[in-house]
Amino acid sequence: MNTTWRNLPRWLLAGLLALLLAACDPQNISELEEGMSTEADVRERFGVPEAVWDGPDGAQVYEYNRQPAGHTNYMITIGPDGKMTALRQVLNPRTFAQVQPGMMMEDVRRMLGKPMKITPYALKRETHYDWRFMDGATESKIFTVVFDPEMRVVSTLTVRDPEEDRNR
Repeated sequence: MNTTWRNLPRWLLAGLLALLLAACDPQNISELEEGMSTEADVRERFGVPEAVWDGPDGAQVYEYNRQPAGHTNYMITIGPDGKMTALRQVLNPRTFAQVQPGMMMEDVRRMLGKPMKITPYALKRETHYDWRFMDGATESKIFTVVFDPEMRVVSTLTVRDPEEDRNR
């Protein structure tokens, strides 16, 4: 019997991919502990951040982006004492619910990290920012924020990731 990866069920492929990425991921997120790990520990495991944002009370928030192919963006808060105070994977429905009409693009960017794709629609006078994320264990989706010409949020939407259908 000639079995290839294409013959395996999608759920099995997704699980194998997740295990492979976890095993090969040099970040070893589980080794980082809030209140104990230092800025040096974070940089050793994650490298140079995509962006560094000012956080509350003198903290800094490091953005570690895994777009466009990945499904995660990490925001890691380093307190003024140099200790990690929070590690959050921000691409999830709970964070998406905080995006409200009228918000500025910069605020959304600080909240969600760098998007997978930015698409301007000149005739519609809109710009769409897309982030890929996992909804549950196996369903890849796209969260889109629609901005007006002043780069204020007009609306949001979530759709099934078109790559899912292409890979079938």
